[in-house]
Order: sequence, then C-alpha cells, then structure tokens
Amino acid sequence: MASLLRYFCSIPRRGHKTAANLNQFPQLPLEIRFTKVTMGSARNLLLLSSSRLHGHGYLEHARGQLEELFKGASVKTVLFVPYALRDHDKYTATVRDALQPWGYTVEGLHTKPDPVDALSKAQAIFVGGGNTFVLLRTLYKLHLLEPIRELVLREGLPYVGSSAGTNVATRSIHTTNDMPVAYPPSFDALALVPFNINPHYLDPEVGSQHKGETRDERLEEFVAYHQLPVLGLREGTSVRVQGEKATLLGDRNAKLFKADGNTEELTPHSDLSFLLRQE
Repeated sequence: MASLLRYFCSIPRRGHKTAANLNQFPQLPLEIRFTKVTMGSARNLLLLSSSRLHGHGYLEHARGQLEELFKGASVKTVLFVPYALRDHDKYTATVRDALQPWGYTVEGLHTKPDPVDALSKAQAIFVGGGNTFVLLRTLYKLHLLEPIRELVLREGLPYVGSSAGTNVATRSIHTTNDMPVAYPPSFDALALVPFNINPHYLDPEVGSQHKGETRDERLEEFVAYHQLPVLGLREGTSVRVQGEKATLLGDRNAKLFKADGNTEELTPHSDLSFLLRQE
C-alpha cells in the first residue's frame, strides 16, 4: 500500500481537475466506491465489442473511432496490455501490425521492467480481448488495477478496451461470456464506467431447437440478482465515453437490460450518458 501511495503522489498531472478517488481503495465495499464518482470528467474511453468483424481486417472496422480518440489526445505510441491471451509477444505483434500502418507505434506492457512506471508515462493504453478471468487475475497479481483506474479517471489517460478489455473496464466481470479458466481475487474490475457490458451480444435464434440458456436469460439472471443494468454490445458496436458523456457507436443497435428487468433497443449514436449516473 505504501508503494501505491508513493506512486499516486508521483504521477505528473495532465491538466485535469482532480477529486477524491474512492475507487483507488479496493478494500472498501463496492457500494462505497461507487458513491459520488466525481472524477469521471477526465474519462476518455473507447470500449469495443470486439477487435474483429466479419468482412474486415483486424481492428479495421474501428479505425475511424480509434483515430478520433488518438488524434484528439495527440497519441503517437500505444501501450498494449496483452494479458488476456497466453502468447503476449504474438498478441502484441498482431496489434502492432494493425496500428503501425496507420502511423502508431505499439509497445507491449509485458516488456516493461516496471509496468506501473510505464503506465504513468503512456500516451494511451489498449487492453486487448481474450479470456476476461485471466486478464483480471493478472491485473490483480501485478497490482495494476489502482494505477490504471487513477490514470484514466483522474488523469485522463486514453483507454481502449476490446472484448475482455471492455469487460474489465466496467464495474465487474460478471457478464463476460468467457470460461473461468483462472480465478481472480475478485470479480470487481476497473469501474471506469459504473455499469456492466456484455460484449459479442447475440440475439436468441428464432426457431432454435436448442434448449439451453440463451444469452438473454443469462443476462436477465444477473440483473435479477444485482439490480444493475447491462449493455449488450453487438459485433461492430462500441461505447465512446468522454467525461460524463457516453455514445453508442457503430451501425447496429445495442440491447439494454435495465435494472428493473425490462429491456430496450438503443439505436446507433444513442446518448448513453444516463448509464454513467449509476451508483
């Protein structure tokens, strides 16, 4: 804890107004950490359902969204977080091959001898998809949750998440689709936004003879237990968060599973800012 406090005191300011950040203390109950999250004015997020979309190259469908974020923050180098897959070097090379032709340098966080220091110096971070449980466990193991949360919410560090990287950006990973091949200390995640997302959301297949649970039934079960909203992001869609404003991007609807058990279809470019006001 002492080293983390020294870290927070040493972060160079990025010119944003600051506020008390209860989220940096994960030992506090979740409901306390989500009370009056006033540091959100610095948020600069792009939360993708996936990095791949049928008919497009890797990240190609999101190029315009990525470049809007990167150019707006004068980003030239992206720090990639590859912990959701086993081969970190290969994964980083995949992202580099996609972003380098667009003019961006990509560095892997796993290559840095001091990950916390690397994060504090980063121009932007991209947390890739894969297995959400493995990703969150690694972030806990390396003590990176609090530094990332602080940098993004208080200092305005641009954050891109895809799939698992989007899951860990939310309040918890309860609504991931992944198999629990690893066990993190908690399902509580970065809480960069105070609601849950289900990436790769799939509608129930009309006329299907499959008798297992549908995605809707699983998400409705989460809502019934937690009374919290979940945003189902279909492939090719994303959420852009700028301070206290959130917008649905892409050319498909998203499905909102409301805290009261009802659902709503949200059209492209819908204002999702109301979801940022969850407690």
